[in-house]
Amino acid sequence: MYSELKLYIDGQWLNGEGRKGEDVINPATGKVLAQLPHASKADLDNALGAAEKGFQVWKNTSAYDRAKIMRKAADLLRERAEKVATAQTMEQGKSFAESRMEVLTSADIIDWCAEEGRRSYGRIVPGRTKGVRQIVLQEPVGVVAAFTPWNFPTLTPVRKIAGALAAGCSIIIKASEETPAGCVELVKCFADAGLPAGVLNLVFGVPATISEHLVTSDIVRKISFTGSIPVGKHLAALAAQGMKRATMELGGHSPVIVFDDYDPEKAADTIAAFKYRNAGQVCISPTRFYVQEKGYNKFVARFTEYAKGLKLGDGLEKTTTLGPLANPRRLDAMESFVNDARARGGKIQTGGNRHGNQGFFFEPTVITDVPDDSKIMTEEPFGPVAPIVPFKTFDEVVQRANSLQFGLAAYSFTSSSAQAQAIGEAIQSGMVGVNSVAISTPETPFGGIKESGYGSEGGIEGIQAYMNTKFISQA
Repeated sequence: MYSELKLYIDGQWLNGEGRKGEDVINPATGKVLAQLPHASKADLDNALGAAEKGFQVWKNTSAYDRAKIMRKAADLLRERAEKVATAQTMEQGKSFAESRMEVLTSADIIDWCAEEGRRSYGRIVPGRTKGVRQIVLQEPVGVVAAFTPWNFPTLTPVRKIAGALAAGCSIIIKASEETPAGCVELVKCFADAGLPAGVLNLVFGVPATISEHLVTSDIVRKISFTGSIPVGKHLAALAAQGMKRATMELGGHSPVIVFDDYDPEKAADTIAAFKYRNAGQVCISPTRFYVQEKGYNKFVARFTEYAKGLKLGDGLEKTTTLGPLANPRRLDAMESFVNDARARGGKIQTGGNRHGNQGFFFEPTVITDVPDDSKIMTEEPFGPVAPIVPFKTFDEVVQRANSLQFGLAAYSFTSSSAQAQAIGEAIQSGMVGVNSVAISTPETPFGGIKESGYGSEGGIEGIQAYMNTKFISQA
């Protein structure tokens, strides 16, 4: 049921013969799924050379023909959705239903980028004197090096791959070594769709070794990274040494603000389901909850009721609504958050413990009465732990929500149109959902501000990120 794991370089699938590697673990059982080969230095150099050649082919392929290949890849991904989702759930832990939706959304992203890539128009700017033509062109930036984390094995890689290919770039992607199968299956779809050799290359290995080799190469002209703030800063510094374009989608700690004029139970139903998606291992997951005093108790009660109703288990089981955490590091982190909150007077409304005697399961947890300087309120939890605290006034909650260095996503619930506009403008965040959690679609920009990064994926901005603007003045 699980995928055969290989590297993909210059149109060839390469196995682990003669290469170092590592085990891939099923987080629901703790058992080994497969051995993942690591790329050697020679493999990386071959990938760079292949991408350089592939770029010359792909940039000279018409946007119309590029779109045809991309749409075929999307169709293949949909046809293989059950297989890809199964492998992805086995390696990452999320429920099969979530995994399948991720795969289908990934196909939608490919389709959207394929079509939008055909519409990346330049423009003619009227000249100031007769006979002068001023032309603005959009040209692909070149070879891209992209790096993705373990929480969305298909979705995060496809954002980078589809955006780069739609713009006419070639790409080397290093997906997560902990969850490699989703990206392996995704790359297979592009290969089987007829993508020319070298245009898309997939490598795995020791992250620091791979990233420093690729980012510092003169061949690479664009970096795209999704991951932690410290690693993002390091890669951004490496990219800056070569004046290379970079998109950084880093960590978040998304505030949720529920005003008194909104039904607290309705808000709890909406945001709790979003909170526990993928066991909270989502960069835009709602992670610190501020509820105005009047509706606070009702919100806490309803939210806690939802958390208690979740069924922990293997993501492949039909009754499972909350899978395991992806690795044992997350278990240790959750215990640290809960212990710190408890030591600071926090009250555990439900959960707070590891679950079961195998796999990496942690109970869905709700904590109240935690101070704003507690660990859970200041550090990204990336897990199924939800702190809920009250607030009094608009100005107070805005100050508290904006007090951290993060600025990726935020959410608010209000029945007042004036207050909806005011909170949308006041929150310092790259994305804000007001009475909605739909802040990530193929056609809209996805990205943060402050230390949550810069640049966007998705939308027209996500394709422009892979293009250079050239101005030609012609007399």
